[in-house]
Amino acid sequence: MFKYFLIAAALMSPAYAGDFSQDSYDAFVSARTGDGAPVYWYSTGTVRAYPSGETLFIMEGYDTARSEKVSDTKTQQYSRKTYIFRDPETGEVLKTYNGKDVDAIAYPYQFITYELVGDDMETTVEQGAGKAVRTIGPSRGMSVKEIDGTLVYTAPLFLDFPAGPTARYQAWENYDFFIQPEGTKGERHQLSWARYGDLPAWAGKGKCIMHMVSWRVEEYEDVPERFRTYIEADAPLWKAPPKDLADIRRLQGVTEENKGFSAKESR
Repeated sequence: MFKYFLIAAALMSPAYAGDFSQDSYDAFVSARTGDGAPVYWYSTGTVRAYPSGETLFIMEGYDTARSEKVSDTKTQQYSRKTYIFRDPETGEVLKTYNGKDVDAIAYPYQFITYELVGDDMETTVEQGAGKAVRTIGPSRGMSVKEIDGTLVYTAPLFLDFPAGPTARYQAWENYDFFIQPEGTKGERHQLSWARYGDLPAWAGKGKCIMHMVSWRVEEYEDVPERFRTYIEADAPLWKAPPKDLADIRRLQGVTEENKGFSAKESR
């Protein structure tokens, strides 16, 4: 069930007026996806047991993306993301835990479309491969406000859907993106993400609080060395985002036989 988390900001949230303008839409898309060249949203944080607050794992990863502008109100994002778990004492990447294999979170691709519709931003996500390619959305639910020149984009997610014959995936997540004014010293783009829900299946039973702080990195070489070491040794595909839409279609395994397959039918 844990594979469903981090699907995309603004998905499965209650719809409400987002107060988006052309300027705030442009600012978000530029920050989130870059302006052609790849960008890297590096993240680090903790997984804590609930309600004890015990630190169970260090969580680390990134989302790398590039984009293509379709029109003034529509942009396509081509991205990959992967996140790993580390021992909180030694910092080692966990491969096993209590005798179970530890699964890294790894999306070979996500194809995301952002579209300005009135004063809302709609988000549509494609992921999966072959007959399991799924389209999620279009969804709304992200709001934007300006605080002393800083743009703050908030996307709460209240997730509750079937995850097998008898199980349900239930979790709360919240994304807060911060875009600082031009001229700000240092990196202008930050994100705070939090999640309450079940532990990963390999970690046992119980609830946990996950929290990560993210910031945008302009070049792969500026990603912290210890995470680059992991990428180059264990996840080389994730060194860069997909090149273009054709690369996405190749990863999807779209063929004449399955290209019209309904995402709804694949669930």
